Amino acid sequence: MGLPLRATKASCVRGLIAGATVTLLLTALGCQQTDGGHRPPGTHSPARSSPHATTATSARSPSAVPPHRTAASAPPRTIPSVRDFTPASGPGWRPADDSRVVADLKGPLADEARMIAAELGLRTTSGPARRGDLSLALAPKESGGGEAYTLKVTGGRARITGPAEAGVFYGTRTVKQALRSGGRLPEGVIHDRPGRAQRGLNLDIARKFFSVGWIEARMREMADLKLNQLALHFSDDQGFRIQSTGHPEIVSSQHLTKDQVRQIVALGQRLHITVIPEIDSPGHLGAVIRAHPQLQLRNAGGTTFQGSVDISNPAAARIVDDLMREYAPLFPGRWWHLGADEYLALTVKDPQVSFPELAAAAKRKYGPSARVQDLVTGWLNDRARLARQLGKQPKAWNDGFFAGGVVQPAKDIEVEYWTGRLKETARPPLEYLKEGRKVVNLNDSFLYYVLGEPGGFTYPTGERIYEDWSPAVLRGSTPIADKSLTGPDRILGARLAIWGDQPEAQTPVQVAQGIRLPLAALAQRVWDPGKPPLSWSGFTRLAERLGV
Repeated sequence: MGLPLRATKASCVRGLIAGATVTLLLTALGCQQTDGGHRPPGTHSPARSSPHATTATSARSPSAVPPHRTAASAPPRTIPSVRDFTPASGPGWRPADDSRVVADLKGPLADEARMIAAELGLRTTSGPARRGDLSLALAPKESGGGEAYTLKVTGGRARITGPAEAGVFYGTRTVKQALRSGGRLPEGVIHDRPGRAQRGLNLDIARKFFSVGWIEARMREMADLKLNQLALHFSDDQGFRIQSTGHPEIVSSQHLTKDQVRQIVALGQRLHITVIPEIDSPGHLGAVIRAHPQLQLRNAGGTTFQGSVDISNPAAARIVDDLMREYAPLFPGRWWHLGADEYLALTVKDPQVSFPELAAAAKRKYGPSARVQDLVTGWLNDRARLARQLGKQPKAWNDGFFAGGVVQPAKDIEVEYWTGRLKETARPPLEYLKEGRKVVNLNDSFLYYVLGEPGGFTYPTGERIYEDWSPAVLRGSTPIADKSLTGPDRILGARLAIWGDQPEAQTPVQVAQGIRLPLAALAQRVWDPGKPPLSWSGFTRLAERLGV
């Protein structure tokens, strides 16, 4: 689909006069076309030389329209939308039969070049670019950070540059989508970068197992949306889903092998998606407790609390730490998720009375004023310390952070804010921000896809995320008012979360379809901080056209 041509009123008049003159001349020569524009047999159409005529082109042919004859271009339609576009007059770019993807094929962008070339049906080459080519290059001095890129279309060629590989890769996603939505890249310059650093999907494979193929398909969809994190929650009460050589007794029969995890991680590296492991503790460890019942938390009356380990027993910490050490090399990315939510010892009226052994252990370790919550906070800090030793940035759910205790949660642990439904008094997000903590948004009112919709949850809709949510909406539907606390240095980003509470409620195919538009809407809101450029209906039509 070509760029629109806009004639001035004067040029239209000149065209009509010229056309009338030609018609009179052809009539005098006996060459007038018949009605309907068909010529008599045996005659040939004269060449169309009007400056406002367009040449029909195939999807693989560059436009033949002279740049100075075309109107200024419009930004490409992509999800997420590009943030800064400087239009120019010209035909734009689309691949022709002789187009190539040009990059240093022995350098860091070789994989990005081969991927976009395969997607466009082009060949790759090193060396200088020529007219009709798409070229990729690193430009370390460009601004915007490692995920920024510049895409320049001029002179019949397109060029993507960026400070790092990730940005150039995102530029290729823009190329791919622009060709799908409009048939070509518009003439001009795109300067693009994400609004938030962390953007992605949280996937519970502990309660509902998903195959490698299913996970990889979602990762490819995520990459086209410029999402960069996949968090795997693989340990819970219902299952432990990754092979372990150190503790094979805890692993469920249906699980990912370590080679399969390496395969997922390797694809993530190609797609610039970091895979984040989560071993949730000291709650949600039912699969571990089944193999080690001596770790089960019990109150003074002997009642058990599902999934919660007795953190006064040193063996509980040893097994979690063993698993962290075993899996750290399997996940080479930056982050480690510690969980820390919904420890059931803290959901009773008086934990000190209900769990005297925990209360005694807290006092032994942290002094006579310490309470059970201090022992729990100490558990979090100990696991965070190990994560740092393993070269990881620790994360934890917001309801694992407690105020007013003898022991304070370490300041560097990123807060993954969802809400905390087991306690009506869950701390509001503003408290964490005022404490100077960095927060990631997983608002359970907008971003939780809980299978079976138990406990008042409803499946999120893309429309609601698109129109009513932003990274500053951390809880409920009201944004944090103080904008000094909600910038990208404080609210680091957001993820959509799939939870398998009722695993048979939907098939994997239904889950994939159900998250499609919510994930696309999230991608738009975390990439571009401004008002979305399309209506919701326009956005859904674009998503359908793009296949995202």
